[in-house]
Amino acid sequence: MGNVSIVAKIFPEDSAKIEGIKNEISKRMKLADSKIEDIAFGAKILMVMVIVPDNEGGDIESKLKEIPGVSEVQIDDISLV
Repeated sequence: MGNVSIVAKIFPEDSAKIEGIKNEISKRMKLADSKIEDIAFGAKILMVMVIVPDNEGGDIESKLKEIPGVSEVQIDDISLV
């Protein structure tokens, strides 16, 4: 059994909550990388790369949506590590 790397866009309910969302992600799973990107008119998203066991890869979107302050999650890339 291996690991997978998942790159996701996290759309927060409020841009001010991004750091709290990032901290919560790092508590729940291995956060390999993250960055904040401006998208439009002051709105921001959190781009994250998490590493999880390959048998948990399909549940990541729902796990990320459960985090308080997260409005939407978009998975951009999944690859074996």
